[in-house]
Amino acid sequence: MTFPSIRFNGIFINGNWTVIMKVDDINIRIIQHLRDGRKSFKKIAEDLQLTENTVRARVKKLCDEGVLEITGLVDPSSIAHHQMMIMGVKLNSTDLFAGGEAFSRLRGVVRVSVVTGRYDLMVEVLFNDSFGLPEFYNEEVPRVSGVLSLETFVVYKGYNVKVPYIL
Repeated sequence: MTFPSIRFNGIFINGNWTVIMKVDDINIRIIQHLRDGRKSFKKIAEDLQLTENTVRARVKKLCDEGVLEITGLVDPSSIAHHQMMIMGVKLNSTDLFAGGEAFSRLRGVVRVSVVTGRYDLMVEVLFNDSFGLPEFYNEEVPRVSGVLSLETFVVYKGYNVKVPYIL
């Protein structure tokens, strides 16, 4: 069975989907070039046969609209005394987006996804020697109302895992 490719450019705000800027093929190609965060706009422009000003203007608009954020990322497994964990979260509320938003504000959380299946949320958390699982469970999780249960998955080895350093 094949599924159609869907590109939806929107954001869920106050219970409604709001359309954000159109991300066309040129924007996608610029974003692909920016995977190397040190690549110059001049080099990207040359590779895509665009002017440097066009690339600069499009990147600025992508950043201003919240589509793109240029940031430094780290591989957690390459930093001593750091550990990634994934948590499956069940909520007792049907407002999964509010729960996801609440978890996203907790210390150590690098990513939250509202999902289908056994859990309502999948939460990725970065820990180190001074902030670990006990601190997260005892100090952070109680700040979120409506948590029924958590299941923790220790990441022994991650592939293509780069996250912002937030601790």
